Amino acid sequence: MEIISVEASTFEEMMARFETFDKRIETLCRQSGDKSMQEWLDNQEVCEILNISKRTLQGYRESGALPYSKIGYKMFYRPADVQKMFERDVALKK
Repeated sequence: MEIISVEASTFEEMMARFETFDKRIETLCRQSGDKSMQEWLDNQEVCEILNISKRTLQGYRESGALPYSKIGYKMFYRPADVQKMFERDVALKK
C-alpha cells in the first residue's frame, strides 16, 4: 500500500473542488430529468417489447439504429427511442 500525504490546505482545496463538481453534476442531472434511470429499459425489456433476439438488438446497436447508454457492462435504452424503433419495425412489416 502506498501512502500519500498532502498539506491540509491542499486537501481542503481538493474537497472544495469536488463539492463544486458534485453540485454541477447534480444540476445537470436535474436538468436532464431522470437521474435514477427508473424510466430506462435494459436489454431484456427491449427484446420483449420489440419481440427480437439479443443478437438482433446487438445489430441495432452496432448499426446505430437504436441509441443506448452503457454503464459498466449493461446497456440501457430510452423508452422513446425504443418506441421509435417499434414504430419503424411495425411500418416495415406492413
